[in-house]
Amino acid sequence: MVAIKTLLWSIFVPTTVTIIVPYLTLSRLNLLRLDLSKFRFFGILLILIGVAIYAWSAWNFTFVGKGTPAPFDPPKQLVVTGPYHYLRNPIYTFVILVLLGEAIFFESAALLVYAALVFSFVHLWLVLYEEPGLKRRFGKSYDTYCETVPRWIPKTTKPATL
Repeated sequence: MVAIKTLLWSIFVPTTVTIIVPYLTLSRLNLLRLDLSKFRFFGILLILIGVAIYAWSAWNFTFVGKGTPAPFDPPKQLVVTGPYHYLRNPIYTFVILVLLGEAIFFESAALLVYAALVFSFVHLWLVLYEEPGLKRRFGKSYDTYCETVPRWIPKTTKPATL
């Protein structure tokens, strides 16, 4: 049942943020164009990396944490394996990577602005709501996790065992 809830969440929420809103933005605000030539194909790589990170992260939430990426049905235990061993917020990182990839591929300044707005919202959500909630739920183990694993920029080496 948890896997089905994760699948449904993954279809509706990330799809809306990374596909539907960018599509609507491009169809209405495609006036702001960037000229990136062949560099624009680098955007596809960012999109693929972002999707892979999301799939791996959602898998860990579902099968390790016994919950979903949805805020109303979070993992029952703190997930510190897989991408969470290198970065505290790989799902949000997926969103930003995909949006940046789309902005580059479609050469769209409007999507770049949208990505910046999404990042700003997500960062405030994390700092003001999600991280305090995780600290209340998981206590000292979450504090140790935060001291060991960075919020946004992954370490290039595997952090010490948590």
